[in-house]
Amino acid sequence: MNYDVIIIGAGPGGIFSAYELSKKAPSLKVAVFEGGNELKKRCCPIDGDKIKSCIGCKSCSIMSGFGGAGAFSDGKYNITNDFGGTLFEYIGKRRALELMHYVDEINMRFGGEGTKLYSTAGSKFKKVCMQNGLHLLDASVRHLGTDINYVVLENVYNELKDKVDFYFNTPVERIEIIENGYRILTDKDSYTCEKCIVSVGRSGSKWMEHVCNELDIPTKSNRVDIGVRVELPAEIFSHLTDELYESKIVYRTEKYGDRVRTFCMNPKGAVVSENTNGIVTVNGHSYEDPKKQTQNTNFALLVAKHFSEPFRDSNGYGESIARLSNMLGGGIIVQRFGDLIRGKRSTPARIEESFTTPTLNATPGDLSLVLPKRILDGIIEMIYALDKIAPGTANEDTLLYGVEVKFYNMEVEVDKTLQSRYKGLYIIGDGSGITHSLSHASASGVHVARDIAEKL
Repeated sequence: MNYDVIIIGAGPGGIFSAYELSKKAPSLKVAVFEGGNELKKRCCPIDGDKIKSCIGCKSCSIMSGFGGAGAFSDGKYNITNDFGGTLFEYIGKRRALELMHYVDEINMRFGGEGTKLYSTAGSKFKKVCMQNGLHLLDASVRHLGTDINYVVLENVYNELKDKVDFYFNTPVERIEIIENGYRILTDKDSYTCEKCIVSVGRSGSKWMEHVCNELDIPTKSNRVDIGVRVELPAEIFSHLTDELYESKIVYRTEKYGDRVRTFCMNPKGAVVSENTNGIVTVNGHSYEDPKKQTQNTNFALLVAKHFSEPFRDSNGYGESIARLSNMLGGGIIVQRFGDLIRGKRSTPARIEESFTTPTLNATPGDLSLVLPKRILDGIIEMIYALDKIAPGTANEDTLLYGVEVKFYNMEVEVDKTLQSRYKGLYIIGDGSGITHSLSHASASGVHVARDIAEKL
């Protein structure tokens, strides 16, 4: 079957590409190929009762399907150029912010109205952080929550389903260059198109590397973020989360000069596991609905590791650490901060006695047997630094889950329209290594859709 445009991946980048094409060029024939399920069929089997840990589904419903990994990732849209990717380096800072605000408007139109837009601008906590060796990054944050984010995605899908052909549970195996376009091959059929948008997300990083090698598309090594997810009583961070919701705080360690940052803060949220290419890692969610909220707040502490020649496989490095955690804990490991400092393995009895009740059923263990010393030292330093602005962070019963790994695709060489060396082959979203967030990925989808609409 022939299409004008084929989009590979139904994550934020792919969705907003399809949406913008349906508005700017409704006459074009567009298809979206997705390896996972449609939204209503995305359901993780872990129920905490019969199934308590990851069973290795063929397609992880947390990571894949309509909405991508962002469908269940708390629905935080950070409108900023200070973090979340380097899209602005390609399209300009003003253009990037305009597109992120445009994405926000669409989210409000499709069910996000009434949600709050937080901002760190003029916050008193910026000064408090600097006085304690911490740095609060500037951003406006739209928090949809996992529940409202689902509603928005559902409404967008209903808007698109009659205008775009969706192929779910249909992973693309190869992309071939043909005369005047591209051929997309699945395990059953092949399809052709004039323009192809690749938006496979972080979970598609290995596939993206394979495609770039096969088509000789230049790439350069990116980083990998490794760390833990911290869980503690919501009251400890409430003075920050009530005003800012998401606080991106960066710290430079005294011992090594490494940067440690907070990531994906979930007030009154829950810790969850996710499966990326057969590797179980940890993440966090939170909800807008008070009935679904917990007594805890969770957030990640991540250390970014960059590698130079001759080593280029940053994702492989992160995977090896995650696999070690899976081997020792059968999945996710949880440890009390007090046990970690004393060099003791947490036990079920110690977790049971903890004043912080875990929201994820994880295996009590010892993270010092998993994380490299340099990374673990940085995380411990950061916890003590955060304790100065949020007393109680370094309490004995603060829980640390490991490991959390954020994989980034090797950064793909593209031009200002996000086209590769092959005209008409666009590479966007987190799979490009350029964006690292919902807002940046979505904005990149709008950007390329407008470029295609003008050309076709």
